[in-house]
Amino acid sequence: MLIPATTARRRLLAMLTVPVVAILLTACGGGSGATPEAAASGGSTAALDPNVTLVLYNAQHDTLTKEWVAAFTAKTGVKVEIRQGSDLTMANQLVAEGSASPADVFLTENSPAMSLVENAGLFAPIAPATLAQVPAEYVPSTRNWIGIAARSTVLAYNPTMVTESDLPKSIMDLQDPTWKNRYGAAPKGADFQAIVSAMLELKGEAATSAWLAALKNNGQAFSGNSAAMKAVNAGTVASAVIYHYYWYADQAKTKENSKNVKLHFFGNQDPGAFVSVSGGGVLKSSKHPNEAQALVNFITGKEGQTILANGTAFEYSVGEGVASNPALKPLSELGAPAVDESKLNSQKVTQLMTTAGLL
Repeated sequence: MLIPATTARRRLLAMLTVPVVAILLTACGGGSGATPEAAASGGSTAALDPNVTLVLYNAQHDTLTKEWVAAFTAKTGVKVEIRQGSDLTMANQLVAEGSASPADVFLTENSPAMSLVENAGLFAPIAPATLAQVPAEYVPSTRNWIGIAARSTVLAYNPTMVTESDLPKSIMDLQDPTWKNRYGAAPKGADFQAIVSAMLELKGEAATSAWLAALKNNGQAFSGNSAAMKAVNAGTVASAVIYHYYWYADQAKTKENSKNVKLHFFGNQDPGAFVSVSGGGVLKSSKHPNEAQALVNFITGKEGQTILANGTAFEYSVGEGVASNPALKPLSELGAPAVDESKLNSQKVTQLMTTAGLL
């Protein structure tokens, strides 16, 4: 039977297309400069360019980020210039720079800084393959940035000054007069302001304002979480609201600043059990979006999260299939409240804390 010419041409084209597609997929997964991360950058089959130097605005731990960058460059050949700063300082800088920013990627310690940049419309959506590497509870509903690590709110306390039976059931209980002069915090730090952002989202403005007023009248202000923990250890103050990793990091070394300190995890979805998500995002204005997406993909992937788990930051790993440092209380046992990280409002928190006289 004769086959019409048009049908024959279609069959020939189909036969030729298969090897062409196979060649493209092979090129994406191997060869000089080509990595799986390239495919994760939104479906592009382009190889990563080893001649590129990304600019990373970093508010994460300097040591941890340098470890991530060194491993990423060793794997891909893509170089990264790190510009270090604090969460909100760098976020405000990005907003001021707008589309003219030289930054390709932004990493933070806390979510409110990410929300500030996101609300200015400066982030490109995170690639689907990267989103798949992190559970939904550590990704904002907008999907414009992604969790790269996490830290838990705790009450550090001196057991010679506070017994377990006297520990508050909720962080909100610290405004009770019985806690006057018995607790402190570091109100000017981004860590504490992230905790207040979660309280605002969970309890509302009136309750948050009342709690802040009580802190101003009844609590002690410290220059940072480390200073607050040292004060608890020395018996200068009975307790302090901090993040968990300060205690774990000191316990792993000399214990000189934490030997007289224990941690109280509030649990029960209390605002005091808030787990702050460190974020990673790709700037919409990036001149190297493929490589920028690849860096975020690497950090949230197995290799990047393993570097976090094995390092000295003592933050929680959030990547699928990568356990956190075994010294930490398991993330699944913290009883953290559900908070959409994209709704944390740093600007409103700043207003409330200023009104309370804390800033």
